[in-house]
Amino acid sequence: MGISVSAADSGMQDAGLDMREACIVRYQAVRTRTLELAGPLTVEDRQIQSMPDASPTKWHLAHTTWFFETFLLVPAGCAPFDERFGYLYNSYYDTVGAQHPRAQRGLLSRPSSEEVYAYRAHVDAGMRRLISTADEDAWPRIARLITIGLNHEEQHQELILMDIKHVFFSNPLGPAYAPAPPRPAETARGPEWVAFAGGLVEIGADGEAFAFDNETPRHKVWLEPFRLMDRLATCGEWLEFMADDGYSRPELWLSDGWAAVQREGWRAPLYWAEEEGRRWSVFTLYGWRPLEANEPVCHISYYEADAFARWRGARLPTEAEWEVAAAGCAVGFSDGLHPSSPGREPRLRQMFGETWQWSSSPYVPYPRFRPESGALGEYNGKFMSGQMVLRGSACVTPPDHSRPSYRNFFPPAARWPFSGVRLADDV
Repeated sequence: MGISVSAADSGMQDAGLDMREACIVRYQAVRTRTLELAGPLTVEDRQIQSMPDASPTKWHLAHTTWFFETFLLVPAGCAPFDERFGYLYNSYYDTVGAQHPRAQRGLLSRPSSEEVYAYRAHVDAGMRRLISTADEDAWPRIARLITIGLNHEEQHQELILMDIKHVFFSNPLGPAYAPAPPRPAETARGPEWVAFAGGLVEIGADGEAFAFDNETPRHKVWLEPFRLMDRLATCGEWLEFMADDGYSRPELWLSDGWAAVQREGWRAPLYWAEEEGRRWSVFTLYGWRPLEANEPVCHISYYEADAFARWRGARLPTEAEWEVAAAGCAVGFSDGLHPSSPGREPRLRQMFGETWQWSSSPYVPYPRFRPESGALGEYNGKFMSGQMVLRGSACVTPPDHSRPSYRNFFPPAARWPFSGVRLADDV
């Protein structure tokens, strides 16, 4: 995971604080937020792995700590907290060493939760010492690695919520992660198309703030005139797709998507359940609740999004189209854990903070992209095959990760991300 950012632009500058003090404040805030997300969970909750793609909360707590120990403290001469943790909590850094199989992370009843929390405290103390005492010549490199590590941990904060949602959904008791807040009032405006002229445009991170290496380099793209729907597709519209036998019509589906429908038995989005009288409920981090027609549809695969767009006589946007359109939008943040109905802001709504939005673009490198050398180069570049790009951000995404150039990516059959759909079309 490379970055295009200087230490001064790393988000660690605060008024009245020097760089190192600001770094400690930022470091502690991110690390504390991770513990807060784990706070509502029992020891048993943190242990469970409900499917191979998900990871136990306890593993996330340890892996994000392993990152700082491996890439910062050990190179600075600190002894590892426990030599065995390198194998247990390395995710996929082959240049660092072997890893415990991903699908078996839920079998790690030991180390205990208490040991993992002690591990975090030990590494946090070491990081504070490193930030305070590092040599001035080494500081720019250290500050850069800390910035990478904190953004990496924020990604795992979202994964903690994604994964525990699947854990609780798999429990017949349907436990809630958090109490449900009052639902906002429904809005009726839309949908409407918003047109864009296209032409020769630039996309990608501009180098003025933090960005992962897969967001770079900034480059030119030619776009034909296009239009985007002003809001996300809704649950009500998805019910219409289902009522029109959308999951039973092979002509709507890509070949691999149709095979997934048959193999997995998809008949509705993930976390939906039909009750008596054809009423639908949806499982959320607040537990089970009645389906709201005007809320964005969420937890659909790329294959489902593509089939829905074809059913509507439209298509999915390319990632370049989405980024050009988003450049003029305010980056809003959700204060909830479930997507909400659109507001009344002008032009494009729900570009950020509700659901990630599938694009039609495969996850491939930008022109002139070069992954970073060494282990950190494995973060993004090695996954640029067989995955699709999502844009925007979701209600569970940390605010720092909502920006027009951000490139999220998942396999096309993935449904456990907070993923939705915005329609596009040619003009």
